[in-house]
Amino acid sequence: YRDLHTFELQAPTRLIEWARGSRVCVAGYGQSDGNEILQLIPPPTLLTKETQGLCPERDFKVECGGFSERPVYSLKYVPDTSLLVTSGPPDSSLQIWQVSAEDSDVIKSVSPIATENGTGQSWAKIATISARAPWVLHGSRLDRVQITEVESRKNVYTAASRGSEELSGLAFLDCNTLLLCCTTGQLWLADVRQPQNLVEAMSVPSVPCSDQWCMGTRHGAQGLELSSQPVARLSNRGLLALTDLRKTSEFLALAKARVPSAGSGAEFLCVSWAPALEGCLAISGFDGTVHVYDTQSWDSSGREAEPIFIHKGHAFSGAGGSGDPPLVTVHTWHLQKPRTLLSAASDGSLHVWDWVQPCGKC
Repeated sequence: YRDLHTFELQAPTRLIEWARGSRVCVAGYGQSDGNEILQLIPPPTLLTKETQGLCPERDFKVECGGFSERPVYSLKYVPDTSLLVTSGPPDSSLQIWQVSAEDSDVIKSVSPIATENGTGQSWAKIATISARAPWVLHGSRLDRVQITEVESRKNVYTAASRGSEELSGLAFLDCNTLLLCCTTGQLWLADVRQPQNLVEAMSVPSVPCSDQWCMGTRHGAQGLELSSQPVARLSNRGLLALTDLRKTSEFLALAKARVPSAGSGAEFLCVSWAPALEGCLAISGFDGTVHVYDTQSWDSSGREAEPIFIHKGHAFSGAGGSGDPPLVTVHTWHLQKPRTLLSAASDGSLHVWDWVQPCGKC
């Protein structure tokens, strides 16, 4: 490691979100009442663009926080505002949160966004953008995708689909184009200007239909051409499929990740592209590790790929509350520091780490 910081949370967390001023937002996913939502100030070394060497202050600090009566399974910061959007069981409604001003340390709950036929639906996947106005893209199934203006609660888009496949993720590619991923692995493209036109962009490789998938797009890539936004999909058996949205008739690359628990569940699957490293991505959700890969040499053979770095810190930090080894529940890349990642695990540990650059690699 070049650098490693740790912070112990009071409860397991399954999400990390960058907010204003390089703040970090985290939230708990326990089933009981009182799940924390915290905004943390990172260690000073993470607030500078260049590594400053030794620093006396190496810990996160809690800047403000609040409590959610329901588990928080997804959390997004609304750009250019002081608002957070969360979702979680038992339905697909959204909760809006106001991050208080500097003279207060409270994150306050604002009126929720109710969804039509939300009762009985699984929790909503969400994405946010503020190109025109603060929007939230949300939905739990392919026929339940919509965009809501956060401040006015006005519905500005509803996707038209005959299918009702469960969604594992969704994203804004730009202010008009949406990308949806089903748990079965299919990708769908939608255009805000054409609600009736939902196009299947790419099916999945020939794998067992029981496989579950998630996707990752380039973080903060709004405004880029589709050619600049390769999409990565990860299955619960460790298969990685890279897709160029300009050429949906073929895969850009296929590879098999070196994961120890092929065939496990997909609740915490996470794949993400490095925003400042060409061709690098990270995966987690199989055990207590985070794997980093350089995809630039991958082809369509589907052979096993060699990770360029494995973060094992959570695996050695102790057993979770159930006595089971910790499971990494989420990871995310630092927006400016190329090889710096944050990761959280089921034992409440939050790590931020930067690995030494291998010769000839990312």
